[in-house]
Amino acid sequence: MSIDLVAANKALEGKSPQEIVAWAIAQSDNPLVTTNFRPYESVILHMAVQAKPDIKVLWVDSGYNTSATYRFAEKMIQDFNLNVETYIPQQTSARRNVLMKGIPDIDDPLHDEFTRQVKLEPFQRALAQMSPDLWLNAIRKDQTEFRQSLEIVSASKDGIIKVAPLFNWSEAELEAYLLEHNLPNEHDYFDPTKALETRECGLHTQL
Repeated sequence: MSIDLVAANKALEGKSPQEIVAWAIAQSDNPLVTTNFRPYESVILHMAVQAKPDIKVLWVDSGYNTSATYRFAEKMIQDFNLNVETYIPQQTSARRNVLMKGIPDIDDPLHDEFTRQVKLEPFQRALAQMSPDLWLNAIRKDQTEFRQSLEIVSASKDGIIKVAPLFNWSEAELEAYLLEHNLPNEHDYFDPTKALETRECGLHTQL
């Protein structure tokens, strides 16, 4: 799949997230939307299935989610009839907890290997097997310093076109969308690969 990134980003300036989703799906033969069922994920999922009800949904389940997140995920899968494919690490969290003595701190040399095992490896395996040409994601520029340097449309290192329809939205705009469409949300969420919300886990820096 070949897209002129400069032209695409210029064309999408000022467009709504729904218009960006529609544009992205029109470009793609095999689009994918990723989710971790974190807060506000129902927004990108709702937009994606409104545009393409059978769009493939990738969930990399680290095995360390909260009970609330798992309940929220099941609700979303049922309510939106998500065409979800779940990928999990090759080693159980119970075994890893023994070998790594729990979740390594970010300054622990084991933390990078922990992140590779629970997030990066399953994600890369999923992309290799699902072979998407376009990846819809929910990143926003106000989330981390690194993301402020990105654009709505970019490309991963292996050539997959990455599209972030919510890139320019604020949390207030997400809240308004939830209210308008009567969508659920869940704030009880935990990412074991991050110590702070402003820290990158590697998906968007390494892939």
